Amino acid sequence: MFHMAWFVGGGISVHDWRGPWSGHIADEWMKPDLYLDLARSAERAGFDYVMLEDGQFVPDAYTGVPDWFLETPWMVPKNDPMPLVPLIGQATSHIGIVATMTTSFYPPFMAARLAATLDQLTAGRVGLNIVTAHNDRAAQNFGLDRHYEHDLRYEMADEWMEVADKLWHSWAPGAVIRDVAHKRFAEPALVRTIDHVGRFFKCRGPLNTVPGPQIRPVICQAGGSPAGRNFAARHADTILARFRTVDDARDFRDDIRHLMVGHGRDPDACKILFMMSAIVDETDEGASERKQHFADTAEQRIGHKLAYMSYASGVDFSKFDLDQPVPPITTNAAQATTRALTAAPGARTLREVVSDPGTGGFDFCGSAETVARQMRDVSASIGGDGFLVSNAPTRRAIAEITDGLAPVLKRLGLTRREYAPGVFRSNLLAF
Repeated sequence: MFHMAWFVGGGISVHDWRGPWSGHIADEWMKPDLYLDLARSAERAGFDYVMLEDGQFVPDAYTGVPDWFLETPWMVPKNDPMPLVPLIGQATSHIGIVATMTTSFYPPFMAARLAATLDQLTAGRVGLNIVTAHNDRAAQNFGLDRHYEHDLRYEMADEWMEVADKLWHSWAPGAVIRDVAHKRFAEPALVRTIDHVGRFFKCRGPLNTVPGPQIRPVICQAGGSPAGRNFAARHADTILARFRTVDDARDFRDDIRHLMVGHGRDPDACKILFMMSAIVDETDEGASERKQHFADTAEQRIGHKLAYMSYASGVDFSKFDLDQPVPPITTNAAQATTRALTAAPGARTLREVVSDPGTGGFDFCGSAETVARQMRDVSASIGGDGFLVSNAPTRRAIAEITDGLAPVLKRLGLTRREYAPGVFRSNLLAF
């Protein structure tokens, strides 16, 4: 069996606003309804979690001004995902809810307190997608001229996690006694300061709220660089990975598991989910026609791909000649994502790269039966833990995946039929 989750790329934003199945997204993107529909459907399908991406800046790397991003709109406007977490928790009963949080700009005390609060509100179903943020524009919103150097960000994140872990454990087991007869709610001796003084952070503690049911929320991570991989191997309970080939995905999984052993962790204690998209139709022929139409219209999306490359790298790709090879890119931003975006099988020029219709992950296509068997074969070849759906969350896509594909996955014994009792982490580690 393998695990399934849904990645809401772009976070709480205007998804596919001119698409034929996007409803009234331009007017309703900030409302919770679409995300509640997604979470309910994903829970019905037996998914482990929904993950909400986030960012804290208005992009302007493409062409040097924010016009394209504002007019499209893409990555802006974008709302904070944290207030949506308890709403999803109220609308569902089992599925995990992972929201993105940056270690570069969130003080660890504020983050640990917020996560504990949300874990309480959702009865133990919260996860944090821990990122270091990648853009200078985000850094400038928090008082910096430039963002911290790439590997330094991960050194900071390591200590950030250390502080957060201490805070989540600053109330020892048994600290809350609720002794009405003796008028004692908590045992003071079991609530302790953490007195952390480190290279980047200083925090007295303890947390001024009780731990959530999980104590430590599920930690999700997506770093693909050497520093990101090492951080994930040390801290993550689940990892987002994007690769186009089975060999690359298998190599990544083997590397993470090797690094986990080096950190004294059981490699099975972290589930690696590989990004995927799926075109699911009633027949293979119908799905192939939709895929071909998407490929035939790739030229219309060149600007979008260039903008995405610029967003990830901080380098303005509008200035490069489309009919020349992709120039060497050095970036302090999202290094692994930039590498993935600037490569395409057989591509020799930038035009060929940006015309490639692939998502950079595994792209499946066919009837529900066909896609399910493709996924089965890929998972078996990788030896991996599962998949993370990256389709834009239109209601059509949600239905095709959760009501079309998911029942076939269950029938073939590839995904869970029901949730195990307990919190998010216990379901994630159930197999």
